[in-house]
Amino acid sequence: MKTPFVTKAQVEEIVKTHPTPFHIYDEKGIRENARKMREAFSWNPGFKEYFAVKATPNPTILKILAEEGCGTDCSSMTELMMSERCGITGSNIMFSSNDTPPEEFAFAKKLGANINLDDYTHIDVLEKTCGVPETIFCRYNPGGTFSISTDIMDNPGEAKYGMTKEQLFDAYKRLSTLGAKKFGLHAFLASNTVTNEYYPTLAGILFSVAVEIKEKTGISLSYINLSGGVGISYTPDKEGNDILAIGAGVKEKFNEILVPAGLGDISIFTELGRFMLAPYGHLVTKAINEKHIYREYIGVDACAVNLMRPAMYGAYHHITVLGKEGEPCDHTYDVTGSLCENNDKFAINRQLPKIDMGDYLVIHDTGAHGFAMGYNYNGKLKSAELLLCEDGSVKQIRRAETPEDYFATLEGYWDV
Repeated sequence: MKTPFVTKAQVEEIVKTHPTPFHIYDEKGIRENARKMREAFSWNPGFKEYFAVKATPNPTILKILAEEGCGTDCSSMTELMMSERCGITGSNIMFSSNDTPPEEFAFAKKLGANINLDDYTHIDVLEKTCGVPETIFCRYNPGGTFSISTDIMDNPGEAKYGMTKEQLFDAYKRLSTLGAKKFGLHAFLASNTVTNEYYPTLAGILFSVAVEIKEKTGISLSYINLSGGVGISYTPDKEGNDILAIGAGVKEKFNEILVPAGLGDISIFTELGRFMLAPYGHLVTKAINEKHIYREYIGVDACAVNLMRPAMYGAYHHITVLGKEGEPCDHTYDVTGSLCENNDKFAINRQLPKIDMGDYLVIHDTGAHGFAMGYNYNGKLKSAELLLCEDGSVKQIRRAETPEDYFATLEGYWDV
């Protein structure tokens, strides 16, 4: 079972001032998870989590995580700007981007951010644009497939990210001649893994590469960034990741590979988004229509504009009908939004309690890649974002869009 962090009574009070649909985040859960993350890697003195801004780009969320010791992982100019406006600058920012415009490198360097180069050609761009900083990271792509035991997790060889091993060695040597003094290694090989083996397996690969870099270039890395990829269980029947076990697994690889090679002072970084935020966000929506044709449909006042993952990936998000948690799931529904697209469905053939018009539905695990992926198709407007504070109060941390927002960037249109 997945239990919502808001009750029917709380939602009925919230909607008096904030109508559905809205995204709501659990401050207490976010803080506790960040502390557990830090505990899992406390064995590494230089450890830092750089929260992936792309997952939940809201200043209130970034500030909460900053208070818990997290930095930000940015991939665009706007994300860099948001971090700066939150007071997050310098080495508290990791700039990991690809196909990067030169001006974004320049701005990242101005902020003092850690710059992670995705491609060998970026060395020339960086040198010509703003110069190579003293601390620099390079992103590695091992090619082929990435497997854990006998299970293929992903296909790095088909991914557009990172450098080959040969390019990586050449990059470090060239960057050293251009003034770089501290070096980091970064890789992202799989997305949303629900296994405690992913990070330790990835760490083993990167730690071995770090030893090889030292042997072949004479450069001792200062940092290794395991990036993201640690996921959550979206379905209620699967056990989620144990971050304490994951941290212990990485420590074991660290002691096995890096320490004997004289690299025991390397700092470990992570760039998690989904693991840090997804379980601590709900999309709350109301049943407003029902339709009885070849299937039973429940129409809600949210749509794929508010949560794109089910429409884009066929992703599963658990649904709780508030106030009916104890009732039998003996009705089969497609839960739909109102877009002019048949994939605008939050659930297909889902067993749920009987849903009546006016019931509030909680769509779980929307705290990451939920609001952030929203768009305006059909002229639909993005919802508000709310925070359930630790003291039980609720505050708005982003207002809902209005038609005026939608029209604001148009030029040469009718006078209103």
